[in-house]
Amino acid sequence: MANYFTHFSCLLDVGTPDNAARALDLYNKLSEEGASEEPPSEGFLLSIQPEHGGGRLWMRDDQTGDPERLLQFVKICATEFRLSGLWGFQYANTCSRRRLDGFGGGAHVLDLATGETVAWTYTDGWLAQVLDGGGSDE
Repeated sequence: MANYFTHFSCLLDVGTPDNAARALDLYNKLSEEGASEEPPSEGFLLSIQPEHGGGRLWMRDDQTGDPERLLQFVKICATEFRLSGLWGFQYANTCSRRRLDGFGGGAHVLDLATGETVAWTYTDGWLAQVLDGGGSDE
């Protein structure tokens, strides 16, 4: 049996160590909500690491993660801390066994001030579409 995973690791600058501490509370609340969903969200891990600076949040998967939950959290932080500018992350979809459809990934960029998606890409199905003559403009 194959297991599928989504991996990512990214930073979000929330400005100050105080904001970072408040972000941990927001994260815990969101994690509680995700645990009560059916099925529960895979979520992600969050920490404040000294090597990244006290105002930066390090967000990453724990074996596998939920990019949608990550985006939701970043939008909450952007609103709460009045963040602006662009922020983005990329992720990899992997498989514990070699499968033809077991690998891919994507990336997502947000405008923090508006919460709107600036650009995104997702490679699932892209290769097959291009090889079948369907074009490469997605």
